[in-house]
Amino acid sequence: MTALGLLYPGHSGEDDYPRIEQLLGSDIRVDVVHTDIGEDAHREDALLEMGSPERLAAGVEELRMAGAESVVWACTSGSFVHGWEGAHGQVRALARAAGMPASSTSFAFVHAAQEIKAGRVAIGATYPDDVAGLFADFLRAAGLEVSGVKGAGIITAAEVGTWGEAEVLALARQADTPDADALLLPDTALHTVAHIPALEKELGKPVLTANQVTVWEGLRLTDRRVNAPRLGTLFTKEPIVQV
Repeated sequence: MTALGLLYPGHSGEDDYPRIEQLLGSDIRVDVVHTDIGEDAHREDALLEMGSPERLAAGVEELRMAGAESVVWACTSGSFVHGWEGAHGQVRALARAAGMPASSTSFAFVHAAQEIKAGRVAIGATYPDDVAGLFADFLRAAGLEVSGVKGAGIITAAEVGTWGEAEVLALARQADTPDADALLLPDTALHTVAHIPALEKELGKPVLTANQVTVWEGLRLTDRRVNAPRLGTLFTKEPIVQV
């Protein structure tokens, strides 16, 4: 059994994780601990507070007791808002507090794009334009080229959590660019796991979504690779070692 620990802010799209656990179809457990979201706002000051060391450290003891082998801060905006260096500091502090390998969804996107060899990406963000731009800056700092950024202007995670397949597909179509190697949908409040096959078929390219890459990152930290085609290209890259 491989146990993954996720720290998830509030309650919006977390039901994606039991779905992922089921689709992995292996001896993998995904444990989710909810952190205090504070003010639910895609605004820089609120996001900085949401991902503060104190808020993250408060959830790690429960994950340790559950036997987690890695921990991922399952929030994209609450990690990239700190900038490239600040996000590294956030993860280092989380690893120290948890006593296990740690990462965040923002770094998960970087590592996942590298995994599928997507050097140029397009972004379809539910965030306001200024916050979406911070994510693009984060990716550029990682050495990725950003071919386009589309923001939907939504302020709260609660509203994002109400979106269904039609809204997700519409955002993806609007955000994709012909020269992008992959499309990124960076919000863990957005339900995407059930739609990944349809998204990739519609766009004809890999699609990386926040909850998908978060679990993949947890697996990467534990040196696990799982073949789960219904979770998209990211989970079908060869070579595959199924334990």
